[in-house]
Amino acid sequence: MIIRADGDLHVFAVAMRNRFRGITVREGILVRGPAGWAEFSPFLDYDDATCVPWLRAAREAAYDVWPTPVRDAVPVNCTVPAVGPEQAHEVVCRSAGCRTAKVKVAEPGRPESDDLARVEAVRDALGPDGRIRVDANGGWDVDTATRMITWLDKAAGGLEYAEQPCASVEELAQVRRRVDVPIAADESIRQAADPYRVVRHEAADIAVLKVQPLGGVLSALRIAEQIGLPVVVSSALETSIGIAGGVALAAALPELPYACGLATVSMLTADVVAHPLVPVDGALPVVRPEPDPARLAAVAADEATRQRWLERLDRVEGLA
Repeated sequence: MIIRADGDLHVFAVAMRNRFRGITVREGILVRGPAGWAEFSPFLDYDDATCVPWLRAAREAAYDVWPTPVRDAVPVNCTVPAVGPEQAHEVVCRSAGCRTAKVKVAEPGRPESDDLARVEAVRDALGPDGRIRVDANGGWDVDTATRMITWLDKAAGGLEYAEQPCASVEELAQVRRRVDVPIAADESIRQAADPYRVVRHEAADIAVLKVQPLGGVLSALRIAEQIGLPVVVSSALETSIGIAGGVALAAALPELPYACGLATVSMLTADVVAHPLVPVDGALPVVRPEPDPARLAAVAADEATRQRWLERLDRVEGLA
């Protein structure tokens, strides 16, 4: 059960700086428990059953103790939405020292040439030594993925990896055999009943783990320990309260060979804490922030949105 006392639960609605993952406003619930503040913010298109791990993650954050960190800062990448090349260049230039950029590609309705121009702009902004990874969110078929990864690898002067180029594990395995660029699995892990299928099918070189969709820091850490692949911890587009869970996971990993995708608070127009978890010199500190009352009030959802989220929470709790 999530705590419901007055003052302990807040429904927020924060506008995005750019349309991302098809949304322009990020919504969710923040709740305070004995262990600290937690976030429950599954995307609106998810059904109730899909939201159950997100609820488990919120309960863990509110009631349990996270693992002891082995580092005091986590290197992060900047995230470049499916924007034009000029804006992509600007995103990288104001990324507070991030030397790795994740570039969104395969946006529905956009020509392939847009992806090329975006990646070329990011390379120009990073210089020759920065790392570029692309994320297609499962948007390509096998032949398109093979062609586009090869094309973008050349445009980038070398891609660090391609994340979820196709939707299914079987397709990822085919693409991995066809290209020289490493393949990272995201949706094929966090949305799968069996997150280890990517290993059995030799479908990925890297595992992308997100705390809320995987049921919490401890659950994600167990997957990291058992999956046998290098891990990149990424966000689910949370406020700093939710991002702190990803930071806790990344800080607890014995090895962290890649920058993590946790520098996404800057994609929101506002945050709920006085000192948002944004990168300094390309890294996030390992801290657990608390909401600022004035900032909470500023992003409070209207009554209809609040009621919709409370009803959603009730339904998901009934399944958990």
